Amino acid sequence: MTLMHDLIAAIGADAVSNDPAVLAVMSNDVYRGSGVPALIVRPTSVADLQAAARICCSAGVAMVPRGGGASYTDGYLFDAGGHVLFDTGALDSIEIDVDNAVVTVGAGATWAKLKDALAVHGLRTPFWGPFSGLAATVGGSVSQNTLSHGSGTYGISAQSVLSLDVVLASGDLLKTGASTATRFYGPDLTGLFTGDCGALGIKATIRLPLIAIRPRFEAVSFAFDSFAACHAGVSRAQREGLDDSHFGLDLALSQGQIARQDGVAAKLKIARDLFAKAPNAFVGVKQLIRMAVAGDAAMRAGEYMGHFIVEGVDATDTTARAARLRAVIAPHGREIANSVPSFVRALPFAPLTNILGPSGERWVPIHGVLQQDAVVPFHDALKAFYETRKAEMERLGIWSGTMFSPAGSSGFLYEVALYWPDDRTDYHRHTLTPDHVAGLKPYPENAEARAYTHQLKAEIIALYQQFGAAHFQIGRAYPYRDRLDPQARALLLGIKAALDPKGLMNPGALGL
Repeated sequence: MTLMHDLIAAIGADAVSNDPAVLAVMSNDVYRGSGVPALIVRPTSVADLQAAARICCSAGVAMVPRGGGASYTDGYLFDAGGHVLFDTGALDSIEIDVDNAVVTVGAGATWAKLKDALAVHGLRTPFWGPFSGLAATVGGSVSQNTLSHGSGTYGISAQSVLSLDVVLASGDLLKTGASTATRFYGPDLTGLFTGDCGALGIKATIRLPLIAIRPRFEAVSFAFDSFAACHAGVSRAQREGLDDSHFGLDLALSQGQIARQDGVAAKLKIARDLFAKAPNAFVGVKQLIRMAVAGDAAMRAGEYMGHFIVEGVDATDTTARAARLRAVIAPHGREIANSVPSFVRALPFAPLTNILGPSGERWVPIHGVLQQDAVVPFHDALKAFYETRKAEMERLGIWSGTMFSPAGSSGFLYEVALYWPDDRTDYHRHTLTPDHVAGLKPYPENAEARAYTHQLKAEIIALYQQFGAAHFQIGRAYPYRDRLDPQARALLLGIKAALDPKGLMNPGALGL
């Protein structure tokens, strides 16, 4: 194969693979499988990334970038197959400039690796990773847009980016920033490449600002008896900007996915971490006692639950923020044991066991970012939607849950999770440990339930559109191009044509 020969000559045999087992894994994401790549390249330097892109461009072969692989929106799946998949995982360098409060990160570095490297200096990035940060890479998160840790105060991943180095389809290197002091020096070129799902180029290097770690924290949880009450309390908390991060769950998810822990070893590690991070031994013991007394009751305290992690520079600061948060939410819900956010604080990046359901079911999340006045109407419409499909969902063993997160003060991320009984894919078998899989119920191939879940997914996405929802992690699953007004669409297509005239860079992402 000429293409493989040329790539090996340029970047080395160790960086190029056509192993059928590896290709099988890489042709699946968390949700489904797709066309099989012809080759996988794993460059170890930006120069090698450029060289590989030049060769693919010359050969007219589609290029599809992949980060940590935890996508579920077809972000790196290409139905036609025969493409070259760019695994960016080896581009994981981290250069910390303490004096200028900037870190330069290779696109393949995980958020967990970055967090550990910065903690030595008492520093962090404002947004510091999704819950999947053991596997999720900085480049993947910037390409997809994501939120979780730090989003309560600092917003989504894109808002913590100063500048990017991007390898274009031609192999040329584009630098978006003229200054490392600020992102906003003239038109925001960096913003073009955040959330582009790799359709405009492959992230090579990302520069992020640094802030001091706030050493004190308090975890606070509330239960709500209705979704309307939950939204009222949480949306008011969003306006206050008091928490570093928060998330909410309905009863189904709280008792299912979130309540499940991976055995005694994981629980002991969490306990040790909680104890170590407590301001003193007495406080640590009190926290562990509260968690033990609460047991699983905190998972069943209400139809909906909201969990907050408040950070401060000292105990006075943290206590004041937490007190204000309680005052804002108290009219809408009741405070409950803070077991869940305490677990999350101690173990912010959990193993990817939740890529399957609590009994081993297949899983796909679907989300939308809604304007505040559309949130409750959407929720009501979704419940009505489920009611009309209840009998078929029950027949096929399909069930759902809900999670929500803040997206600034004006946006409310409402995420649906669908679960269905079905056999695992090569991705699941590769990602999960044999010990974990051994503890799950095995399911046979279930094409009927899978097809109905796929139909539900498409219908729920359409329902989101009726309420004007936006989306992160657009990939090929959510509409984007056709929702732009004609002038904006023409601009987007012009940018795509200028950067990728042959249409080889992640074809189909963003609808391009």
